[in-house]
Amino acid sequence: MAELEKSVKLGTIIEEFGLEILYKGPDYEKIPLTTLDVNRPGLPLSGFFQHFDEKRILLIGLTETTFLSEMDSESRRARFDELFSYPVPTLIITRALEPYPECMEMAQKHEVTILRTQEQTSVFMSRLIGSLYNHLAPQITRSGVMMEVYGEGVLFQGESGVGKSEVAIELIQRGHRMIADDAVEIRETNHGTLMATAPELIRHYMELRGIGVVDVRRLFGMRAIKIEQEIDMVINLEPWNDRAVYDRLGLEVSSTEILGVKVPCLTIPVKPGRNLASIVEVAAINNRNRKMGHNAALELTKRMDEHFQKLMEEGEN
Repeated sequence: MAELEKSVKLGTIIEEFGLEILYKGPDYEKIPLTTLDVNRPGLPLSGFFQHFDEKRILLIGLTETTFLSEMDSESRRARFDELFSYPVPTLIITRALEPYPECMEMAQKHEVTILRTQEQTSVFMSRLIGSLYNHLAPQITRSGVMMEVYGEGVLFQGESGVGKSEVAIELIQRGHRMIADDAVEIRETNHGTLMATAPELIRHYMELRGIGVVDVRRLFGMRAIKIEQEIDMVINLEPWNDRAVYDRLGLEVSSTEILGVKVPCLTIPVKPGRNLASIVEVAAINNRNRKMGHNAALELTKRMDEHFQKLMEEGEN
C-alpha cells in the first residue's frame, strides 16, 4: 500500500473552470499546485506579509478591488510589486472585474500569470477549493476489486486466488458494474468520503484464472463499467474455516479504516456451493437499509426480547 504525493498543474485548473487568461507567465500551464488553500490577499495588499504562503493561488474579488481603489497609482504599483515578488502560482480575478494597470504591469515584471472568471468570489472560491481537494487529497492504491452493486460501492479484499474476480464477473452478468480489478486507487474527497477508481493503464481489464485477461467494456458493453464510485462498504473474502466463529446475527457492525475514514466491513467465508454473488447483493441492499435507519438484527432481537418478556409475565400470572 503506497501513499502518493499529489499535485495538479495550473493548466488543468484553467481548463476545468474555463478561466480567461489575461497574462501568460512562462510555462504557466505546467506550474504545479501543491496546497489546498486559496489566499485572498487583503492583508498583503495593505503591506502585511507575515505568514504569507507563496504556494497558494491568489484570489481578488470586489472587496480587494474596492480597497485598492482608495490607493493612488504609486501605492498600488508598490503593493503589487511586493506581492508578485513572491513566486505565487497565479492571481485570479473574479466577477469579470477589470485588473488595475499597475497589477498587469507588475505581473509582467515578475512574470506572474493573471487569470479571470465571471463567477462571484465566494462561489468560485468554494468550487476551487473543492477541486483542489479532489486533485490533491491523499491517495493510496490497494489490491482488490471495486464494484457498484445496487448503487452501493463495494470493495472486495482477500488473499490472491480467493475468488474476488470470479464474484465480480458474476455480478457483472447480473447487471452490476465494475470500477476496478486487481489495483484500486482510493482518495478521500472534500466531503470526508472515499472515492475509488482504477489506474488508467489497466482500467476496464480483469484477470480470470484459466481464461486470462479480458476487456470487460468490450465483452459486456458500457453498462458493465463505471469510472469511479464512492466506497460504501468493504467485504473481506476468506477461505471457509470450520474452527472460525462467524457472525450470524450482525448486531455489531464492524468497520475498517482507510485514509482515516471508517467504512463498514463484512467478512464472508468462501467455500464450494455458496452463491457469493447473491450473498453480496443481499449485503449491499442490507447496507443501504442500515444507512436508512433499519437494522434487521436489532429489530429481531427486540421482538425476541419482547416475546420472552411476555412469556415470563404470563408464567408469573
